[in-house]
Amino acid sequence: MGIIAKQSFFNSITIALAFLIGAFNTVFLYPTYMGSEFQGLIVALLALSNLVQPFVSFGVQHALIKFYSTCKTKEERDRLLSLSITLPLIIFAIIILLSVTFQNEIIAFIASKNEAIGKYAFLIVAVAFSTAMFEVFYNWLRIQLHSVYGNFLKEFYPRALIFTLLLLYAFGGLDLSGFIYALIIGYYLRLVLVISYSLIKYTPKFSFKLPQQFKPIFRYSLLIFMSGTAASLILDIDKSMISNVLTVDNVAYYSVAVFIASVIEFPGRAMFQIISPLVAQALNNNDEERLLLLLNKSANNLLLGSGLLFLLINLNLIDFYQWVNLDGYAKALDVVLIISFGKLFSMSMGCLNNIITNSKYYQYVFWFSSASAILAVVLNLYFIQLYGIIGAAYATLIVIVVINLLKIMLVQIAFKMNPFGKKTILTLIAIFGLYGIFSNFSIDFSPLVSLLIRSLLIVIAFSFVTYFLRLTDDFQGFLTNLFTSRKKS
Repeated sequence: MGIIAKQSFFNSITIALAFLIGAFNTVFLYPTYMGSEFQGLIVALLALSNLVQPFVSFGVQHALIKFYSTCKTKEERDRLLSLSITLPLIIFAIIILLSVTFQNEIIAFIASKNEAIGKYAFLIVAVAFSTAMFEVFYNWLRIQLHSVYGNFLKEFYPRALIFTLLLLYAFGGLDLSGFIYALIIGYYLRLVLVISYSLIKYTPKFSFKLPQQFKPIFRYSLLIFMSGTAASLILDIDKSMISNVLTVDNVAYYSVAVFIASVIEFPGRAMFQIISPLVAQALNNNDEERLLLLLNKSANNLLLGSGLLFLLINLNLIDFYQWVNLDGYAKALDVVLIISFGKLFSMSMGCLNNIITNSKYYQYVFWFSSASAILAVVLNLYFIQLYGIIGAAYATLIVIVVINLLKIMLVQIAFKMNPFGKKTILTLIAIFGLYGIFSNFSIDFSPLVSLLIRSLLIVIAFSFVTYFLRLTDDFQGFLTNLFTSRKKS
């Protein structure tokens, strides 16, 4: 697990910085200088772009990870990369042709409630293609176990780009149209950077010959494409439906709340960058012992790290909203807590999703994603009309819980393993026990001071409980070394 720990550490730093900048963008720059209407517009456009992106990539970025370790020669690896580049280019050309042919009909459909979305609809396809090609080359770096730079471009770069553009917008250097054009240019600059670095690390000989495993690769890509389409629908259908059923202002309120809750996933996002290729390798080598080790350690560590973030976020939520003075946005306070439960559950599963995706049971991903998409549409349609943006949060939580339970059952039946154990129960008791204690703990200072004091107390209490309950070996070793070094000094 050394390489996982090393690269996960650097990836964690990148993602932490990305979240900080993203938080500043989301809760201050956007609301202060663009307002909820324009913020909702940008978020809605990028959400629609995420819905289109799987159509362009066609799942080939995931096929790279699954089939790379089965390619025994450089020629086969080069053919695999060549196919991964060529197929999205062909699909993108078809999408452009269809977009031009049915331009009026497409714009009329997506802009039925907001004309501005139709005016800037070109961003949807432009960013979708850039993101799809980026994922191909980024996964090529992950396969080579060079995830740090790619992770920097994936997580930090887009948020830093938006931060820069928002400052230019704030000081009158850009209007809304200029902001959107600059955003597209920035995404393509990122693509150029990842392509250049990928070719430095591994320079393939481009080939139009199909890989020997073309049929299984194509079948896998097709199913992952259909799964990815459904998964993207799950991620962004709530924002799209909020903009249609309610207003784009509510999209902004909801997006800020979801962004805050998504911070809980940051330990997982750091770990999964490097662990996915290792899971694929263990599966291809039929190394069940290694697979179980990866699953258990990732599940224990992620539940612990995400649990601490769960406490820090939700116990400081009111003070945080008061500190940043988000007028109107506070109506989505409950959204943060509801989504947080779903994020925490997902993190408790460790690398279980990677096991399914890279195993012979990958076809189940399609059925899970399809069921999730259908359930998400039905629940969002019902709950948004009934409860507004809080209803969208309930819909998301229900989908996460139901589908994750099905995934756990599949891995248990197929591999006779699951991510849970005695330490899972102890960790959950620690998390919710501390939540119960600190939720009744009042600090009467200014919002910022209260937030800092409460956060410090939570970290100390959580570290104390974690150490004495010996919840994870990695954290236990870290604290033991820390205490030992202090005694020596």
